[in-house]
Amino acid sequence: MTNWEKGHYINYKKMSENLDIVRGRLNRPLTYAEKILYSHLDDPHGQEIERGKSYLKLRPDRVACQDATAQMAILQFMSAGMPSVATPTTVHCDHLIEAQIGGAKDLARAKDINKEVYDFLSTSCAKYNIGFWKPGSGIIHQIILENYAFPGGLLIGTDSHTPNGGGLGMAAIGVGGADAVDVMANLPWELKAPKVIGIKLTGKMSGWTSPKDIILKVAGILTVKGGTGAIVEYHGPGTENLSCTGMGTICNMGAEIGATTSVFPFNDRMYDYLAATKRQHIGDFAREYQKDLKEDEGAEYDEFHEIDLNTLEPYVNGPFTPDLATPISKFKEAVKEHKWPEEVKVGLIGSCTNSSYEDMSRAASIAEDAMAHGLKAKAVFTVTPGSEQIRATIARDGQLETFERFGGMVLANACGPCIGQWDRKDVKKGEPNTIVSSYNRNFTGRNDANPATHAFVTSPDMVLAMTIAGTLNFNPLTDTLKDSNGKEFKLKEPTGDGLPRNGYDPGEDTYQAPPEDRSQVSVAVSPSSDRLQILEPFKPWDGKDALDIPILIKAQGKTTTDHISMAGPWLKYRGHLDNISNNMLIGATNAANGEANKVKNATTGEWDAVPATARDYKKKGIPWVVIGDWNYGEGSSREHAALEPRHLGGLAIIVRSFARIHETNLKKQGMLPLTFHDPADYDKIQPYDKVDLMCTELAVGKPITMKVHPADGSEAYDVKLDQTFNESQLEWFHNGSALNTMAKKAASK
Repeated sequence: MTNWEKGHYINYKKMSENLDIVRGRLNRPLTYAEKILYSHLDDPHGQEIERGKSYLKLRPDRVACQDATAQMAILQFMSAGMPSVATPTTVHCDHLIEAQIGGAKDLARAKDINKEVYDFLSTSCAKYNIGFWKPGSGIIHQIILENYAFPGGLLIGTDSHTPNGGGLGMAAIGVGGADAVDVMANLPWELKAPKVIGIKLTGKMSGWTSPKDIILKVAGILTVKGGTGAIVEYHGPGTENLSCTGMGTICNMGAEIGATTSVFPFNDRMYDYLAATKRQHIGDFAREYQKDLKEDEGAEYDEFHEIDLNTLEPYVNGPFTPDLATPISKFKEAVKEHKWPEEVKVGLIGSCTNSSYEDMSRAASIAEDAMAHGLKAKAVFTVTPGSEQIRATIARDGQLETFERFGGMVLANACGPCIGQWDRKDVKKGEPNTIVSSYNRNFTGRNDANPATHAFVTSPDMVLAMTIAGTLNFNPLTDTLKDSNGKEFKLKEPTGDGLPRNGYDPGEDTYQAPPEDRSQVSVAVSPSSDRLQILEPFKPWDGKDALDIPILIKAQGKTTTDHISMAGPWLKYRGHLDNISNNMLIGATNAANGEANKVKNATTGEWDAVPATARDYKKKGIPWVVIGDWNYGEGSSREHAALEPRHLGGLAIIVRSFARIHETNLKKQGMLPLTFHDPADYDKIQPYDKVDLMCTELAVGKPITMKVHPADGSEAYDVKLDQTFNESQLEWFHNGSALNTMAKKAASK
């Protein structure tokens, strides 16, 4: 399966047999997404299969965790009492490194600050037979693509951009840590059978257009909600003209449209990449099963779009949302119309989305062209290599030196500014300004915690062009620049190799394999630590309806997992549930006053922070609910956004609609994710109303009743709430959590 492990094999034969069983039952052409999922069914004979409805029980090939989410996942796995993981698992240290002054120094500081966490992860990985990628090795998704992804595979990862693995024909799906724990503990993983959105690509890109522009356009078509509950499947002749890493870029950013994952069919570009990353044997094996690694002729999609790559132009998406898509030909007009700050303060390239060799060599060609005309970066410019392998290879081949001469700062091989790990000094908080990046996500405050920063997402090529010009009002396809002599010139179209001609340089060895004898390894967690905390089981449901309980907050508008559990400086508490709970819902807008982190305590009448108010209710034994808007919990697969409300005494989150991962995460922690049967009921409920929640009505496929007691003393009324619990998920609620259910079953054996 990978060069880093012994004894873990790709079983195409078994996958093909499963597929034959399902084919015989369904008797219709299958999409490639369906083939991957159905070939991994726990029970291909008996599994109910209906797209968009059935809950599939699946057996993933691998689990991958990043360091921020791995802490809680491993703490949960430890409480299940097993000697080793049942499914091949890796942990990747990429989230806890803050970008400040440059790669080497930032990495050294991170190792010092996070020593306790890294030691915990290193020893627990050694103890439980988990591969450990040390800080500096690179971003989880890039490491997966380089070492672990394979065509037709099923991987779950505790990060929302796990779908990057789709660039190698794998269904790589972002999940919460609790899902990962299930699979690590040998339980089948449950997924609502996704619908499949087909996107046919025809033609071939040229000039300034790059693979990033495909997903930027798709985000504009489908919006941040359009992919929810679906896998996006790219197919058609245009797929043959994209590099493997370019396909990875497209799949990576598919997370921004809410898609379960995105996939490309196995093709020669993937074979070339497998060969370049010393895995040609996997490519040869995949070719033997080629028919299973693409869609069947006549496969039907639930939704279908076609994109002609010949006519596709570069896009710039944003600000404040990744689905506001503007083609470069109309971008100047949009800047003027919306009065966006024109000056580009910072240009950022790299990240898990766009740090391939192809991305870096194309960007370097633009920088070389500018410097040949006496120009350098006008804006601050940063480069984030996606992995140590990429960093070492572009150091050897000269692109890194080009970026440094151009005026760039090379950051650590880590997430950095893309996830808010950026100690930005060039603007004051609250000062409107513009940054342009090749990242994937640009919600308000995401990159630098400044809500006034207008973050635009585009290709590395366009980032370079705008960094040279220093303005959003520059279209390299049509506009000229003035060289150092005042003479006008046009930037040349970018060029670059998809794969390095001299092969990849692996760079420093940053991998720790589990030892042969793990019996003597001990995992130490200090009881006085403020970074790590052994978990206490949540209490089971008391079997009663919840009467006359308060609404902690009625959240208005977009409430992402960043609003529910912020990243940035809070990442250091990802292994300490009580401490990180002090960030619960502090970014959500309170419908009562239009402010964040200021709610009225129903028992005292005093205004206080959301977490403080929740703690007061918990101390008094009062459960509470949250009322939320559309697509509640979109964004990162942050299970803390579900753990924190549960820890602070929450009973239910009641919204117009949920993002997929967040809804499942809430169920895993023993909470009730409920949706208004009539979305208009959201508007009727006022922030200071009290509610009765009829938990005893909870049953598969049945709505439950919420009685609302208006704060103005008017007559109480009933609201119908829908839920998506199945039988096993109901057990989670009854027992207090999925983990409690797992421990209960283990104890009864």
